[in-house]
Amino acid sequence: MICTPTKGVVHIKRTISGRIDKGSVPHNNREFIASNVDKSRSHENITIVKEDIKAVYHELFDKPLAEYNAKQKRKDRRIKDYYEHIYRRKQEKPFYELIFQIGNTEDTHCGTPEAATATKALTDFVQCFMERNPQIRVFNAVIHLDEDTPHVHINFVPFTDLPSKKGLSVRNSLTKALEQQGFIGQSHARGIGL
Repeated sequence: MICTPTKGVVHIKRTISGRIDKGSVPHNNREFIASNVDKSRSHENITIVKEDIKAVYHELFDKPLAEYNAKQKRKDRRIKDYYEHIYRRKQEKPFYELIFQIGNTEDTHCGTPEAATATKALTDFVQCFMERNPQIRVFNAVIHLDEDTPHVHINFVPFTDLPSKKGLSVRNSLTKALEQQGFIGQSHARGIGL
């Protein structure tokens, strides 16, 4: 897929909202059902990516972890399981979740032609998001059509191979992953003029 506008694009005016969320992969995959879900429509949800997060951690980090552990002279500095290491330390999050929605319940309610257009746009967006963000490993992406308005949940693991004086050669870091893609962040203090 080429992530550029194409001829024949349909133009509709809708709000687009997005947020970073705490993330609940079981909710996204409907392993448990919240009260705002219409279970009779859950079969209409679109799963774009569904992989086990621990398998993704093995794919991304096993080789760098083995190299890191081989260099450690002290056994207490070796990391047995990188996913558990990240989960316990709380310095980085094991994964992040983004939620994007086009429209609202008044103008893009599920089951309408407008919702079908929004669903196509969200599907294309996820594919382009993965192409444009090589340091963001999407392991779960689901479009929910069993709630009021179509929206997508994107769960991902950020990773970087920027040089580091200590730690793994490839590691979990949202800040460094975005920096590697050309985005430089500011501290909150600088951002508010302190």
